[in-house]
Amino acid sequence: MGVVTLDQVEGQIARGFRYLHFSPEIEELFRKDYAAERVRLAAIWGVIGIFIYDLVYFGDHTMLPDVFAGLFTVRFLVFTPFVIACILAVRRWPDARLYDVLAMAIAVLGVTLPMAVATQSTSPYLFVYQNGNSAAFLFFVIALRPRFLAVVSGLALMCASHFTTTHLTGAFDDVTYSGIITFYLTLSIFLAVSAYFLEQKDRQNFLNQLRGSLLCQQLERNAERDELTGLLNRRSLARIGGMLWNEAPGNTAISAILLDIDHFKRFNDVHGHIEGDACIRAVSQCIRSTVDEAAFVFRFGGEEILVLAPGREPLQALAMAERIRTAIEGLRLPHRGLTDGCVTASLGAATAIAVDTTLERLLQKADDALYEAKRMGRNTVVLAKEAEPDAQVA
Repeated sequence: MGVVTLDQVEGQIARGFRYLHFSPEIEELFRKDYAAERVRLAAIWGVIGIFIYDLVYFGDHTMLPDVFAGLFTVRFLVFTPFVIACILAVRRWPDARLYDVLAMAIAVLGVTLPMAVATQSTSPYLFVYQNGNSAAFLFFVIALRPRFLAVVSGLALMCASHFTTTHLTGAFDDVTYSGIITFYLTLSIFLAVSAYFLEQKDRQNFLNQLRGSLLCQQLERNAERDELTGLLNRRSLARIGGMLWNEAPGNTAISAILLDIDHFKRFNDVHGHIEGDACIRAVSQCIRSTVDEAAFVFRFGGEEILVLAPGREPLQALAMAERIRTAIEGLRLPHRGLTDGCVTASLGAATAIAVDTTLERLLQKADDALYEAKRMGRNTVVLAKEAEPDAQVA
């Protein structure tokens, strides 16, 4: 779902989908959802379909006793194994196109097999017997529910098969045969129209669910993002900190880099708060683009920004902090309240083994290092001294 945006989904809803097709990205998601749903129900409908189909065994025996052996063979030794193989195939390869093709194959075979055997029968009950194929038409569209184009193709093939085999029986006069054709064509038209609206409703429901899912994701992202900078906010710090501490292996080092824009109050006094906000945004974007993707960047408060980086040793954390300091200085943001006229930042870095400390203690060490950097004249990086493991942590 990462390749589909909320705007794309809302645009698709606004445009509609008269021809039962979405934009390529959304259509790909729909096909996957469709295949997963059909595969989930394939075994259930397969068992039900086989049971009903084979239950006609009793009708075969009473209505077409002269070809009963052939009917027994096609029902139990041909159709039943074929359906089981189809179920196994779609579960092994869950694909929308494969499901549609196999659903059509099951439907056409289900109609063709008994009627092909019936062409050799002289039973007076052939008219009643051929009516049983209407159940196969209904099962194909209502239970198997392939996509609309597969429904139309399948119904056309089923009609062609049924009309051919009923004609080959030679049991029907022209009036009766035309009545059979009219009945099955009418049934097919109604089923095709129903299939169109069923798929349209399925697609509408899919779009609504996709939109709802994307809205929830957007709300979750917004709840954890600082509105001004787009960085993670303090609300997300507890969740991500807990994740790092709970999921990190016992000997994993986690580094915290806390930075403060130098003389930012003076910047606001001279430039104003609008430019102050622009300065924070520029510095935030600079930090985000400087650190690697494994690092988490938070707006810690005001002009303070926090970087949490798992798997970093002290010297690696120091090198990352120095890259950040250099990148911020390289922005050359004007600061008319300073002699050198350039925005800079002071940084404190600290590293600890996850099992030996807590997030709060790590942040305190980074904060102490930050204030040491300020005392040293700002625009510098200080690495906190490694402390002994906390005695309370076993």
